[in-house]
Amino acid sequence: MSPILFYGVPEGCSFGSIVALEWSGLPYRLCRVEMPEMVSTDDYAKINAVGETPSLLLEDGRTISESMAILHHIGAGTIGKGLGFVQRSADFDRLNQMLAFLNTTFFKAFGPLWYAIEHPMEPEEKQVLTGYGIAAVEKAHHTLERLLEGREWLLGSGPSLADAYFVGIARWNDFHQVVDRRQFPGLHRLYERMQQEPAVRFAHAIEHRQEAKGSGGFRGEVDLAEALGLLKQAA
Repeated sequence: MSPILFYGVPEGCSFGSIVALEWSGLPYRLCRVEMPEMVSTDDYAKINAVGETPSLLLEDGRTISESMAILHHIGAGTIGKGLGFVQRSADFDRLNQMLAFLNTTFFKAFGPLWYAIEHPMEPEEKQVLTGYGIAAVEKAHHTLERLLEGREWLLGSGPSLADAYFVGIARWNDFHQVVDRRQFPGLHRLYERMQQEPAVRFAHAIEHRQEAKGSGGFRGEVDLAEALGLLKQAA
């Protein structure tokens, strides 16, 4: 079987893994996971015990969770094609460093804002948490703009796994309306450039259940029940 990526909707960070798979040209299928309804079920726990997306079910029945791990797995299958790099090389270290920043700082900054929306709390508590999240998102944008250093792409030479991950997280600002991205010229250009990428348009179409034309690696969607059946067969 082809690997199956379990992607979360709405607005999951798994968006970046869909973009990366499209860029890779590797064969894959997709499984839609509604959040929070499906992601917290006992059935999905058989795929990901933490109850999060993305997850990647491999041909041999193994599963990988966490965006960084999945993106590096995709990259390892594309070494020599500009996405993946040999470990201990300068390019790999730069990619790993940027992915780590996006995962621990950029992603994490939005956490308080999502929590304030998704959980009931006293108005004063919500105000404090929201203020903390706004400050964190603003700081993360300033830092990432500085790390970009005037380059067209996060790693400089062309689109990378880091750019794929970035675009799936950066769109959260469109929902929370924390910063005016135009105040960060480099990030604004990068974000707008990424919106024109066919792989990004494909990922948007998949999430919104619109007609989606992939680059050739996409082998269709399966539901969770079918994916669990394939997992059982591979075990």
